[in-house]
Amino acid sequence: MSELFDAVDALLASRAPLPPPAERKRLRQAHGLTLDEVASALRVRRATVSGWEAGKTEPRPPERDAYARLLDGLAELYPAPANTDTVDQRTAVPDTFPGPAAPAPDARTLSGGQASEAEAMTATEDTQAPAPVAAAPAVASRPARTPRPSPASRRPAAKKTAPAGTPAGDTDPRFENGPLAVVDVDGDQVVAYCAGGLVLDVPAKSLPALVEWTLKEAKLGQPKLSGPGKDADPLLVLTEAALQRYGLPTALTDGERLAGRIPEGHKVIKQLARADWKLTKRGFGPWARIYRPAQGSERACVQLCIPSWRALDSRHWGSAAQLPPAELARVLGVYASRVMTPRGSTAVTGLELMTALHPPTRASEPDADGKRHSEHNPGSLGKEPVDCAPCEAPDGHPLLKDLPRFHVRGPEEKLFEEAYDWARPMTDAECTLRHLVGIDVNMAFAAGANGLVVGLGAPTHVKRPVFDPKLPGSWLVDLSHVDLSRVKVGKDKWVELDGDLLPSPFTPKGERPEGPAWYATPTVAYAVELGYEVRPLEAWVRYENGRYLDGWYNRLRDAYLATMADLGVHADMEPADFLAAMDGYKNRDPELAIVVSAIKATVKGGLGKLRERPRGEGWRPGEPWRALSRPTWRPDIRAAVISRTRINLHRKIVKHAAFTGQYPVAILSDCVVYAAGGPSPLDFLPYREGKPLPGGFKLGVNPGLVKHEGTQNVLWGEEVRERFNAPELNLARYIKDGTVTDVDNGE
Repeated sequence: MSELFDAVDALLASRAPLPPPAERKRLRQAHGLTLDEVASALRVRRATVSGWEAGKTEPRPPERDAYARLLDGLAELYPAPANTDTVDQRTAVPDTFPGPAAPAPDARTLSGGQASEAEAMTATEDTQAPAPVAAAPAVASRPARTPRPSPASRRPAAKKTAPAGTPAGDTDPRFENGPLAVVDVDGDQVVAYCAGGLVLDVPAKSLPALVEWTLKEAKLGQPKLSGPGKDADPLLVLTEAALQRYGLPTALTDGERLAGRIPEGHKVIKQLARADWKLTKRGFGPWARIYRPAQGSERACVQLCIPSWRALDSRHWGSAAQLPPAELARVLGVYASRVMTPRGSTAVTGLELMTALHPPTRASEPDADGKRHSEHNPGSLGKEPVDCAPCEAPDGHPLLKDLPRFHVRGPEEKLFEEAYDWARPMTDAECTLRHLVGIDVNMAFAAGANGLVVGLGAPTHVKRPVFDPKLPGSWLVDLSHVDLSRVKVGKDKWVELDGDLLPSPFTPKGERPEGPAWYATPTVAYAVELGYEVRPLEAWVRYENGRYLDGWYNRLRDAYLATMADLGVHADMEPADFLAAMDGYKNRDPELAIVVSAIKATVKGGLGKLRERPRGEGWRPGEPWRALSRPTWRPDIRAAVISRTRINLHRKIVKHAAFTGQYPVAILSDCVVYAAGGPSPLDFLPYREGKPLPGGFKLGVNPGLVKHEGTQNVLWGEEVRERFNAPELNLARYIKDGTVTDVDNGE
């Protein structure tokens, strides 16, 4: 009979009642106990106790009964205060991740570029201000996690609402657990933390079994973003513990990191091969894709993300790789729901987003036999790559293989559209002012892409063309006659300016051109806008064109605005309120601040990928490299976006100078520095009754509007330039915090 009583006691202990996770933590801390002390007493790991307090996991027998006894004793000593919310708002996870509205129908990191190119990715607002989107339901509150279900069920403990972009009540049952999961190990059990706070038990004992479970049981993935497109494959993020469980290294060796993958003979790769799984050409690296050939329309593909192999670049993802699994699932889940499921680096994802919104093919109308066929999708870049014009080709391109060795192409041979890196000495009047104030353009290059007409097909060479501002292309034209001391700022209004205090709009360094040079359409159109005649000598134009980037811009804009709204920064705020809201916004929710950084990096990196350079691969000048085989290798589109961005910024600078008589001291990419009498942008931006200067700078969170970048005093600027003997040192590079590094004497 005693054995029966023991069995009954064991059953009771297995269901011993426990207080909510946050109350467990409160009780421990009230008694001054550390996690290590509790873990030692219960003979479990410190991380296990931390998981109980965070709500990630629930204790099991026999530890559960002992843990309940401890908490009961502490509750008698430290009763909960009346009306106290016991939910830990700091570590909780949202039930769902709201997303932006559906896209319209219609980079400091530039892949393969140099550091100057990386800073050359600014943009200003389009001539039509983007319509603000309604703020998404707040995710900053992060309600408490749902307890993990029992191993037998392996089902979500609570139902999720519709994925972002899906109407409420119309959840796709195929992807009801979200787009991704972070796979970790808790004790002896493998668990998957999903976006939305769900936790699933994973029965898979090997990596091939994990892939099978993901496709058959996990219900992970994301619906397609465009009608002719494809659903996003499920993404699994493997923690170090999961890597060890499945026989993978927790870090890559130096050789493996350079190769970007583990060796082909690794035992896990052999396991995958025996199970008839394949890897893409890039192999098993930080962003591995495991698949079987598609059967009809059914895809069988899972993507892996391995943070400890540096999959999440800290320049763009901050400390995401160090986050606990549930928090990492939240960060990546918000990004996936608002942008798309990551397909690699932010640069790769930015490029993939373009294709996802404009798939190269679509199904045709039924033929006589009722069958549909694949056909070109209008408005897309198509399935096959097209050659760029010779002037658009970067050095080393196969189109230039016949050039003499060591030949350096000048402006008359090479299109060089980059963002500003310009500065000038301060005037005596500016030196009498007290402050240098930097303003920065929000989502600059995204705004530059908005509404831009770009080429979709191959270029056509034209001799002595008549310039057409509506025709995208590259133009060889002499703009040296454009005089910034007298320009048009309206339809028929000419103004006199101090041209020596303005950068030229036609070169990244702000120098006046000395003869014919190649320019993208927006640059030449601006010369006409300033009131000057242009006569191109030749051009490469694209008669097949369209607003290819509109949907891409809308998606990223909505993601940015929704996430900033969650951080307390809303569209259409009053200038002073906006500046106050931006002060310390990242500290309100560091995880959402990571999402903001990743969204901005997606813009810059995606545009940089349009002109990706060779990345090792044994490449030699004159030979093709891998990126050239992509339809999305389009340096002309990148050049047009940068051109329009720089021109939009210059237009605002001219409007500001004509109205106020104030001129910039330095410009670096999307940051402009002015000398001012006060430390705030409101001390020099001309607001009247809360209204900004039409066509000038406007404070706000929308892409193309500006925010406060930083303020230093004038004496700091003069001292820095004198210390490094660099009278034209670009102070915009250091205006944010005043720290000066990497000075090259202005050269």
